[in-house]
Amino acid sequence: MSEAKNSKPAGMPGPGGPGRGPGRPVQKPKNAKASVKRLMGYLQKDKLKFVIVFFCVAVSALSNLAGTYILRPIINGLGDSFEEYSRAATDAAREAVVSEAISDLAKKLLLMACIYGITVLASYLQQRIMLGISQGALYNIRNDLYRKMQTLPVRYYDTNSHGELMSRYTNDIDAIGEMLNSTIVQMFSGAITIIGSVALMLYTNVWLSLVTFLTLPVLMKAGAAIAGRSRRFFGEQQAALGAVNGYIEESVTGQKVVKVFCHEDICREEFEKLADELREKQIRAQFFGGIMGPVMGNLSQVSYSITICAGGLLCILRGFDVGGLTIFSNYSRQFSRPINEISQQMTNIFSALAGAERVFAVMDEQPEEPDGKDALEFENVRGEVVLKNVTFGYNPDKVILKNISLYAKPGQKIAFVGSTGAGKTTITNLLNRFYDIDSGNITIDGRNIRDYRRDSLRAGIAMVLQDTHLFTGTIRENIRYGRLDATDEEVEAAAKTASAHSFIMRLEKGYDTVIEGDGANLSQGQRQLLNIARAAISRAPILVLDEATSSVDTRTERHIEHGMDRLMKNRTTFVIAHRLSTVRNANAIMVLEHGEIIERGTHEELLAAKGRYYSLYTGAVELD
Repeated sequence: MSEAKNSKPAGMPGPGGPGRGPGRPVQKPKNAKASVKRLMGYLQKDKLKFVIVFFCVAVSALSNLAGTYILRPIINGLGDSFEEYSRAATDAAREAVVSEAISDLAKKLLLMACIYGITVLASYLQQRIMLGISQGALYNIRNDLYRKMQTLPVRYYDTNSHGELMSRYTNDIDAIGEMLNSTIVQMFSGAITIIGSVALMLYTNVWLSLVTFLTLPVLMKAGAAIAGRSRRFFGEQQAALGAVNGYIEESVTGQKVVKVFCHEDICREEFEKLADELREKQIRAQFFGGIMGPVMGNLSQVSYSITICAGGLLCILRGFDVGGLTIFSNYSRQFSRPINEISQQMTNIFSALAGAERVFAVMDEQPEEPDGKDALEFENVRGEVVLKNVTFGYNPDKVILKNISLYAKPGQKIAFVGSTGAGKTTITNLLNRFYDIDSGNITIDGRNIRDYRRDSLRAGIAMVLQDTHLFTGTIRENIRYGRLDATDEEVEAAAKTASAHSFIMRLEKGYDTVIEGDGANLSQGQRQLLNIARAAISRAPILVLDEATSSVDTRTERHIEHGMDRLMKNRTTFVIAHRLSTVRNANAIMVLEHGEIIERGTHEELLAAKGRYYSLYTGAVELD
């Protein structure tokens, strides 16, 4: 087994991510204003559409207010007509009053219908356009997040749970989308409705307006108190949700290991702890988010009742018209309704802001150090590799490699053997610049690897790892992943080099067989053969084989030895192996222990020295 993960110092989080347990630190929104500003930046890319949306929202809100105001002349007109009808002395006069009243009512109802028709049309347009804007913003956010993640160093993926990173794309971005789809429009519409309602309330009756406004501070204070707690708990909820997703991802991908070691009960207990923490956070968040609407609604109802009672007294004592009281009661409701709606949207707002901070936190991570302006292409390389006094540690307080020096001539095969955690895989990680060394020097063909462009350097170093990874697609596409411009003939030639051609042709669709679930329909050995074929097609001058044959049986291993020899021909090759029989023909074997090269030489030279390698090869000691 490779020591890639085990070589990390104590205290450095592994692939499962930092702090997955119940005692993990709580994450909560730290700078909501900055998150809002960045979200608005994504929306500003559709400024013209945004202007149209806000125009439609304004038209919808104002026409809704205007439609309500028409109730006043309708009700007052009907009252006046009733009085005229009562005073009419003859049947003809009464018929004339009724006819005029019906005609006047029909005109006003038609006008009201037209106004509300405009409201419906404007609402429809703003919803359609806003959905396009919000989905476009989410598209850009996802793309920016994905592009950013392609620039992050390997160290970031080694120290963060994959499931929690996936949570950024699902839960967090979905929460942002829910807010963008409706909340922004509702807040703008609510602001216009509140301003328009206040203006019309003051115009209708100043005294009733004062009565309504006296209850406003109570509404605002109650909303602010609930919103403060809601915001904090929604931040905690999003963090706990990410932890649960991370644990699920890890346990599902490692389900075979769980079952082999009968850890189902332990996994259940650990998951129950994380789920219990999420449950508590969700109860608190949803409780304070849920009570916002009822609390504000009941307080608004109290305000409405007080206003109507005061309005009734004004009608009796001061001659206030019934139509005015009717529309004022409606405006009073319209005044409080946006406040209630906005308060109910706090659930979406705080959840979205917490999610946005988590998304932007990934976007703000430091990418890999950019290449220099004069960085060279990794081409026409012979494969002369030199490590001189290389020292490296994943954490500053623990050194993994100590003063390593070695030399590989073009076309040579260099083998690394030693205990798990000795630093074998770490050396190959440094060759690819997955990590940069702390001190020393690494050169290829006499040039420091920092002088080469990273992508070009990595394209020139083919790797066959112990852990295979195949992508959803055909076998042909997976092999071609090593070099996308390879022809079908070159794909088949690479498969023959890796001794994979025969088993591929036995499949029902041959090279067009679709691989699913990381190659679940193939054996472990077959997956590794495809991994080797992918390296063969790359034409990289340097090859790294990290326990490349550890996943195949002895018969399969013997079967591919000739193919491996063809693969390594004219390439500088670094081999990491626990099966010492696979490195006997290496030009040089490096024996590592505790980050130092304690022996080096050919197979025969090391056996003759009767040191650590001799003990390992003869079985006097075992690799741990």
